[in-house]
Amino acid sequence: MRLPFDLPKNGLIKNLSYKNRLTTAALVGASVLVSAGVASALPASPAVAAPASAASPGADTEVAANEVVLLKGSTRASYFWDDSSGRAGDTGLPASGKPMQKGMIASPSWPLFTEGYVVYKGKKAKFFVGDRGPGVPSNVGVMIDLDAKTFADLTGGRFNPATLGVDGNGGMGHIDVKYVVTKWGDGVGKKNHPVAFSTGAWRYRDANPAKPPQTVLVKAEQSKKAVKAQQVSQTFAKPKIMSEPLTAPGAIVAAKPVALSGADAKAAEQGVRDLGATAPVAAATPAGPSATTAATLALVGVLAAGGATYLVAGHLRRRAVAEES
Repeated sequence: MRLPFDLPKNGLIKNLSYKNRLTTAALVGASVLVSAGVASALPASPAVAAPASAASPGADTEVAANEVVLLKGSTRASYFWDDSSGRAGDTGLPASGKPMQKGMIASPSWPLFTEGYVVYKGKKAKFFVGDRGPGVPSNVGVMIDLDAKTFADLTGGRFNPATLGVDGNGGMGHIDVKYVVTKWGDGVGKKNHPVAFSTGAWRYRDANPAKPPQTVLVKAEQSKKAVKAQQVSQTFAKPKIMSEPLTAPGAIVAAKPVALSGADAKAAEQGVRDLGATAPVAAATPAGPSATTAATLALVGVLAAGGATYLVAGHLRRRAVAEES
């Protein structure tokens, strides 16, 4: 194998002393290690965070992303409070056997113990079906009887325990609400949009419940994807704080200097001076250098190694020729 510099063909490289060859190898190895250490010590570029998915502008704020929605609609609602006293025209306990309480509604057709909520002017109130009704009013579109306490909360009034009515809401007895069903009851009744009590739908078990609204399913899926994308974004956006300086695997932390003497020391010193006069000076780089800067520094290290090798080998060659003559 030919060396990169031109040696005489009479085998003078074999005449070099063992110490001279050792010195050359040490300088070459040290130069290569220095250039490799510079490149490996450079910090890696931070990962770019993926942008979080934006919420759709027409998102329905009344329905939560993780909520099961079986039916949505709107109707007119009245109120009642049956405490079995007969003061408000009741005929006994509610049909479910549960005592009258806040959150109980009467429905003309939904199964008992169906659950959901109503929304009125941004106010949301949960319910469960505990009684049957309204009766005659359901023939003209009043499909929900709210409990009087919930009706008072929604309309800004107050419940009157003496009359079982609602005071202080301007005399309102009916309001237009949106309803959302989240769970159907197990008993008889129509599992779809409410119908009048007179139809008798509340007597029969419904084997063909309404299909969940497609728009709600799509929005729920989009919301899940947005949450997942946001979690991924947050995972990549959080930088890891390093408590210790980075060290490349197998890197030499501290190099022990090689003691040279006599002509070998002078040769090495002359090579370093010549290298300092010819090698380019790397400009200072800001924190977080790019991959281009790392490649440039590594190239400078390799050139420095080659320059040092060439100078030292040339000096040793001249010595060998002088000794022969």
